[in-house]
Formats: sequence, structure tokens, C-alpha cells
Amino acid sequence: MPSGRHRAELVIERSRFIATLAPAATPEAARAFIDSVRQEHATATHNCWAFVAGPPGSTALIGMSDAGEPHGTAGRPMLDVLLHSGVGEVAAVVTRYYGGVKLGKGGLVRAYGGSVQHALETLPTLLRVERVTLVIEVA
Repeated sequence: MPSGRHRAELVIERSRFIATLAPAATPEAARAFIDSVRQEHATATHNCWAFVAGPPGSTALIGMSDAGEPHGTAGRPMLDVLLHSGVGEVAAVVTRYYGGVKLGKGGLVRAYGGSVQHALETLPTLLRVERVTLVIEVA
């Protein structure tokens, strides 16, 4: 899981893609994080998001949104990267400031997925270790 909020930025064809990742143990925590990034970047063209609120690769508690981009070009690629990253309990928002050049569907898929991948490459993480108390009685 991420150790805290982390941000990375890419510029693709003059558009700024700002990927912000944060811990999200529950869907509610993920949505609260998403709302905070939306408020921070209220003037952005798009704030697309995805989250995995469970163990790495688990699809039980997931969510995604293209947030106005063409269907399947933002949320799904972001979620796919998160699911295959080996990191769990994580939410990602990619904020796009449009730079005047249309990227097309394939370009958007690469830009959004690539932005999350770029942020994951430098993401500080914590190892989650389940602890159990064990009591042993010896006669």
C-alpha cells in the first residue's frame, strides 16, 4: 500500500497529466481522496480516477471513472495498471490540463495508463503484515 500521497507529472502533446496516488483501505476512503483532488484541481479539463480498495490484484472493491473522456480511455486503463502493479489499497486520480492537441482514443489510453505507471515507479510503499497473537502453554 502507498505510504502516503504521491504525485508524478507527464507532459504529452502539450497536455499536462498529473497522477496523484494515495492509500485507500475502503471505497469510502478512495472517494474522499478523489473528491479532495477534484477540489484541488477544480479548473482541470478532467479528473479521471480508479481505485483498488483491497489486496493487490483483488477485484472485490474496485472503482473507476473516465470523468468525461471517451468511454474506456481513462478509468479502465488506470484500473488495469493498478490491478497489475502488486500494490493494494490504492487510489489514483489523473488530472488532465488540455494542451490543445487531440490524442485520439489510443493516445488517451496510453497517456492515462502511462501516467499511473509513471507514478507507481517512484511510489513509496508500506508492507502490510497481518499480525496474529499466539499463546502457547507448555506443561
